[in-house]
Amino acid sequence: MPQKPPPGQFSLLYFASAATFTRKVSECLPAPLSIPDLFKYLEKSYPDIGETVLISCLLTINLEYVEVDGEGWETASMTTIKEGDEVAIIPPVSSG
Repeated sequence: MPQKPPPGQFSLLYFASAATFTRKVSECLPAPLSIPDLFKYLEKSYPDIGETVLISCLLTINLEYVEVDGEGWETASMTTIKEGDEVAIIPPVSSG
């Protein structure tokens, strides 16, 4: 289980292909931050993550799914991530 983020930050959790792409399972980032700004940060920190991973991922904040427009992460909701929030990037899961 991830640790509580330091004051003024939020936790970002990576699952499956997101964790593989970033080579991390989590990190803490400064809050507040809008979802579009989060994705801009991710694209800058991990070039091509948008088209490779994020385009097909789900996003949660505090275990609640956040609506991301069908056009992709660039048009994501203007929801603001707050201090202490837990954000997760969840790629699609295949069953078989």
